[in-house]
Amino acid sequence: MSDAGLPAGWEVRHSTSKNLPYYFNASQQVSRWEPPQGTDTDKLKNYMARNHSASEIKPEPSAANGNEGKIRAAHLLVKHKDSRRPSSWREADITRTKEEAMTIILAHEQRIRSGQTTLGNLAVSESDCSSARKMGDLGYFGKGDMQKEFEDAAFNLKPGEISHVVETASGLHLIERYEKQSPLSFFGSGGDDAGYLEKKVVIHSCGDRNEQ
Repeated sequence: MSDAGLPAGWEVRHSTSKNLPYYFNASQQVSRWEPPQGTDTDKLKNYMARNHSASEIKPEPSAANGNEGKIRAAHLLVKHKDSRRPSSWREADITRTKEEAMTIILAHEQRIRSGQTTLGNLAVSESDCSSARKMGDLGYFGKGDMQKEFEDAAFNLKPGEISHVVETASGLHLIERYEKQSPLSFFGSGGDDAGYLEKKVVIHSCGDRNEQ
C-alpha cells in the first residue's frame, strides 16, 4: 500500500486541466476521481491534506469582471448512503446513514463555532466534495447555479456568516459566505463534486451546482 493509502498499482496524479488530483492505475490504464476499493481512507485524508490542499493564494475575479449578482461561498459536505452520489475523493463507497452523517457534521459545526478551527481548514480533510482541495471554496455563483436548498441558504447569509446544517440531494452541508469581493480563491472557482456541488453542465461532483 502506498503512502497515500491506495491499493497496489494505484497512484495520485494531478489533472492540469482541472487543477485537481485524481487516481491512476498504470497497469490497467484506468483513471478515476474517486479512490479505488481497498483504499485506507485515513491515510488518504492525511496524504491529501499534506500534498494536495491549497498552498498558494490566487485572486478570484471581482464583481467588476462579470460577477454582478453573484456571491462567493465555501462549504463542507458530509455525504451519506442515500446521497445522490454516495462516493467521494475520501471514500469510494459511502455507507453511513443520514443520522450518522448528521452527527458528524454537527460535531464539525461545533468545532467551527467554538473557534477551534475554520470551515476552510476542516473542509480540506473532512469534506466529501472535491472543493476540499480549495478549502471548500466554490468561487462565485448566481441564482440557478446550485441546488435550491443550497442556493437559498447561501444567499440568505451575510458575508462572514456560516449556515447551520443544510440538506440537499448531495448530502449535508455547512456553508460560509465570503465578502462580496473578498478572500482569495485557491485554484480558481468551483469544486468537482460542489462535486464540485454535481451540476448539469458538470462543475461540481458533490452535488450542488445544478446537475444536479
